[in-house]
Amino acid sequence: MSTDTLLAIVEPLLTWYRQNARILPWREEPTPYRVWISEIMLQQTRVEAVKPYFARFLEALPTVPALAQAPEQQLMKLWEGLGYYSRARNLQRAARVMVEQFDGTLPPDYESLLKLPGIGPYTAGAIASIAYGIPVPAVDGNVLRVVMRLIAGWDDIADPNVKRDVAQRMARVLPKDCPGDFNQAMMELGATVCVPGGEPKCLVCPLNALCEGYRQGVARELPIKAKKKARRVEERTVFLLVCDGELGIRRRPTTGLLAGMWELPSAEGKRNLEGSMEQLQEWGVQPQEVKLMPAAKHIFSHVEWHMTGYWVDLKARPEGFTWVGRETLQQEYALPSAFRAYLEAFTK
Repeated sequence: MSTDTLLAIVEPLLTWYRQNARILPWREEPTPYRVWISEIMLQQTRVEAVKPYFARFLEALPTVPALAQAPEQQLMKLWEGLGYYSRARNLQRAARVMVEQFDGTLPPDYESLLKLPGIGPYTAGAIASIAYGIPVPAVDGNVLRVVMRLIAGWDDIADPNVKRDVAQRMARVLPKDCPGDFNQAMMELGATVCVPGGEPKCLVCPLNALCEGYRQGVARELPIKAKKKARRVEERTVFLLVCDGELGIRRRPTTGLLAGMWELPSAEGKRNLEGSMEQLQEWGVQPQEVKLMPAAKHIFSHVEWHMTGYWVDLKARPEGFTWVGRETLQQEYALPSAFRAYLEAFTK
């Protein structure tokens, strides 16, 4: 499909978007800060799941300086349940750069945005075009899928060269007077009509008359993406250390998976009762009673945890752990959702 043909999608796409765009809180007031926070939250997370997090985050930290100054524990609590916690840390790192270099605001420049922690080409393009009206493309998975179906392209979208080619195509057709609307329209079409993982809704698509994938009957087969490597499975044993209604938690190491997060004490491998007692003794824990809990599983992007859990009642609190009650745990401490199945047994 030539650039001229891609130019033909602009008007019907914008007309469709202005009539059908979902009402979303970050669209109602697209300030640079709100656009930035929403785009980072929406990475790897569904729109409906993000809405309450977005509202709570903006209420607690309404500005770049407020985010830059937020205590880590508050930031992690606000992010609890969204996963990929490095996103939250990068938000704060970027906010601190903005305070130091840009008077506490997001710079109105694509290249400057791109240099901030946690902001890549897509996010920089989204902020620049939506919040500042700068005519740069924003190419995410939705846009890649729409374009490859439009042009009936069989190249692997996991290839960075293919993504660059799509970005260049979009840059050539991007309307200069409303780049934010166009970028959002492409994303919206991919999210609601030209959908992944099933039959695209070609009969109601505003671009079906211009779509090579539809004309050739291959839209469902596109785009092509190389399969990811299989996730590594790790066995872990998780302990709920409970003493007088308080739970023992601790910090994870500052590097690696879930770096620096609070966690339920855990150990590598699937431990039987004897092996679990040895681990508890190594930590200086003297159990009064140890009860096996149901197995649980949690999937990260590249690792899958298969967990064995033990409820451990104690007479005394050993050193090396932070002890918190149910209310304090729920209000102040952020623990990764990997431990949710076991935390619910304590908090219910």
